[in-house]
Amino acid sequence: MSPSSIYHSPVTVEEINDTQIIEGQMARHLGIEITEIGTDYMTAKMPVDHRTIQRIGILHGGASLALAETVGSIAASYCVDRENFYIVGQEINANHLRPVRSGYVYATATPLHLGRSSQVWDIRIRNEEGKLTCVSRFTVAVLKK
Repeated sequence: MSPSSIYHSPVTVEEINDTQIIEGQMARHLGIEITEIGTDYMTAKMPVDHRTIQRIGILHGGASLALAETVGSIAASYCVDRENFYIVGQEINANHLRPVRSGYVYATATPLHLGRSSQVWDIRIRNEEGKLTCVSRFTVAVLKK
């Protein structure tokens, strides 16, 4: 692992979108894609469309949480030795700050704590104009296979 990266091994956007966001599962159904991987963050996007809005035409809070948990889980899983460990979500919360009616939302996950048995992630969701729409905190357990 490079000392300048939080990830246990190299990872690419293409690898994740091809192998982690699987046909028939929620993230793929909602149109979630990883868009960027930095040394200490990961970003995903999700469309605001018929799959992700609620009855009044704005982004569904549950869809925001699905986006947050997806990017947080994928990022967390690459911060451990994937041959010997796996992660599972323990808790997620969110504050919805402003409605989104169309376009895409972008969620960026950054770690607050990367421990041996747990991780805590800060996830910020922004609209296409870069305005903050939701903040989430996501905790995972790190378990031995």
